[in-house]
Amino acid sequence: MIRSLFVALRLWLLLIAFVMAFVAAWALPVLLPLVQIALGVFLVLIGIDGWLLFRPTLGNRTAFFARRDVPDRLSNGDENPLTIYLENHYPFRTDVDVIDEIPFQFQRRDLLFRDRLNPNETKTIRYELRPTKRGEYSFGAVNVFVLTPLGLLKRRYQFETGKQVAVYPSFLQMRQYELLAATNRLTQVGIKRIRRVGHSMEFEQLRPYATGDDIRTINWRATARRTDGQNASLVVNAFQDERSQPVYCLIDKGRPMQSPFDGLTLLDYAINASLVLCNVALYKQDRAGIMTFSNQLGQVVPADRRAGQIGRILDALYRQKTRFQESDYELLYTSVRTHIRQRSLLLLFTNFDTVNGLRRQLPYLRRLAKDHLLLVIFFDNTALRALIDQPAQDTEQVYQKTIAEKFAFEKKQIVRELQQYGIQTILTAPQNLTANTINRYLDLKARGLI
Repeated sequence: MIRSLFVALRLWLLLIAFVMAFVAAWALPVLLPLVQIALGVFLVLIGIDGWLLFRPTLGNRTAFFARRDVPDRLSNGDENPLTIYLENHYPFRTDVDVIDEIPFQFQRRDLLFRDRLNPNETKTIRYELRPTKRGEYSFGAVNVFVLTPLGLLKRRYQFETGKQVAVYPSFLQMRQYELLAATNRLTQVGIKRIRRVGHSMEFEQLRPYATGDDIRTINWRATARRTDGQNASLVVNAFQDERSQPVYCLIDKGRPMQSPFDGLTLLDYAINASLVLCNVALYKQDRAGIMTFSNQLGQVVPADRRAGQIGRILDALYRQKTRFQESDYELLYTSVRTHIRQRSLLLLFTNFDTVNGLRRQLPYLRRLAKDHLLLVIFFDNTALRALIDQPAQDTEQVYQKTIAEKFAFEKKQIVRELQQYGIQTILTAPQNLTANTINRYLDLKARGLI
């Protein structure tokens, strides 16, 4: 009971006022009896306030109840909603201060909520947390400090003492893309409508003509049958995309992928994009798999489209960590030869900063591109881009801008070097990685390259 009792700010202010009143009574003795009476009333009010806070309740129900609603898994890099439910069983109005002990990884000490509840009222506090690292997160207690209308003392209640929550790759982003795809609203997140250059010969259905359709697919007989007076509606033959094509995300876990951007590392961006892409590939009836590597071979999930495949990919990506060493591309090549026997689309998430760094690995990339359709995805340095766009004010800034332009030119050279050998490339800012990767995958699929 004593450990849950705290003094409110109002009580400290009143104590200061009484000290000042006794000082004044020492100068004016006539005030002393009034101050003593007020002090006695004050002590009685403290006793009443304590009794109201700790008064026995009927049955086993506590006078106040709180519960934190947190999912078993949090999505890395996304705003995850959390909820605290409050129930006041006191017969009077209460003011509450709620402090939630969130995991130390968030480095936040300002999570304080204040509210007021009437008798037998229930309220909900909603807030969001954005984790930036995968792994186990430990929540502490929900501390609720209750005050009566007198506001002299506080009683602390503690609920939900300790809970372990796993932070997984961005499954919220994956669900968002899946929902938008189901409602044909992918353009809202930067996914372009891909005009199909060619098509397979497997007929699927008849559908109304849409702008951009190949006029050679118009079914004139079906159009003639649907002609009604003056209203003629063109009908086209729709063909199925090639299905069951293997799609592998190759994720580099070497030192360059540890570079941070907006709280996340490049490895986390690659993992989040790989999860979304694998889900899109499965939605397109392709087979999705992953392979991670650095100086050692990491996790390998063979391409498949059976039920539960996205769950297996999610569990595998959850455990990936940067090894802070140079990646072995020879190991990558031999691992692909061993584990991937059928021609596949390989999306290599990595980062090259210099042309010399690329040329050391180029022989292995060319061998991969010989047996598979290889798409190399690496990152533009947005900080350098902002420095280039900013006007220089002095000699030092001119020097810094020149160095930044040199590094930006190196990135463009890397793209040209890869394209020279027929290797597909994407140079993208981290925040645009997912949309750009999906756009290229849909483009390659529409062109019939996979």
